Amino acid sequence: MPRPRCVPFLALIALVMFGGLPAAAGARDRAECEREFQPQVGQSGKNVVWVPTPDDQVAEMLRLANVGSNDVVFDLGAGDGKIAIAASRLGAQAVGIEYDEKMARLAQCMVEAEGAGRRARIVQGDIFKEDFSRATVVTMYLLPELNLCLRHRLLAMRPGTRVASHQFMMEEWQPDVRSPRGSAFLWIVPARVAGEWTLESESRSPTALRLTQHFQAVAGEFIEGDRVHPISDATLLGDRLRFVVADDRRGTRRFEGTVQGDEIVGEFSRGDDVVKTRARRRGDAPPAPWAEMPDKCREYYAT
Repeated sequence: MPRPRCVPFLALIALVMFGGLPAAAGARDRAECEREFQPQVGQSGKNVVWVPTPDDQVAEMLRLANVGSNDVVFDLGAGDGKIAIAASRLGAQAVGIEYDEKMARLAQCMVEAEGAGRRARIVQGDIFKEDFSRATVVTMYLLPELNLCLRHRLLAMRPGTRVASHQFMMEEWQPDVRSPRGSAFLWIVPARVAGEWTLESESRSPTALRLTQHFQAVAGEFIEGDRVHPISDATLLGDRLRFVVADDRRGTRRFEGTVQGDEIVGEFSRGDDVVKTRARRRGDAPPAPWAEMPDKCREYYAT
């Protein structure tokens, strides 16, 4: 009676990932992967055609996102897997999501051929249905409408999550950083700061902060007793909030703090004078229509 054969570990992973259709596990080189499937530039996919991201733009996207060994990178629309492989070489854990079955097999084969299997893997799936919420970095080379229809999911991620896109933007959500050539863009997911905040203060008068927000753009007022001062030069980069308060009595004060859910912990400074403070949200955060899914995007989640 013949002895049962053990399924190689990589083949077992492939069986799980590709629904019983294993990738070319243990491929010796990229040419061997391409003998099984040779993609063509412009070939149809779901909602897109395949165009490979140029190697220099892969490097630029990962540089803008400052990818390192502490990161988990999800590449949406992984194609031949080059971004996941490049991120793994920087020490990150990388997952590529690719809809096309043959392309996903090729990408996983490339991962193995490049010796990146310990840190990178390819998932065959739909970017509108797969969960990428644990990412610290998201990369994309999609069409503008697809970027837009992923936007609300990106904005729901942990503040500080970095999103890098090649060539296409996300309508009115402007990038925080642009590459020198203007073909790669980086967004930092902003914390939610809109609403009323009560500040701990040494002042005898009640002190509060009233903020409005549109993506990472913030405006508002600093309230001290019956005196109201508009804030200026406000910036919100992930969970880091900064602004300036001009006061004709106390002079110009600068605030820098960290948003921690319903608290903001930071300090006001004026020259060498530094006062630590803590703000607590008063009531519920107001609605954020800028972070909601546009109605026209529902079709992508229904099919």
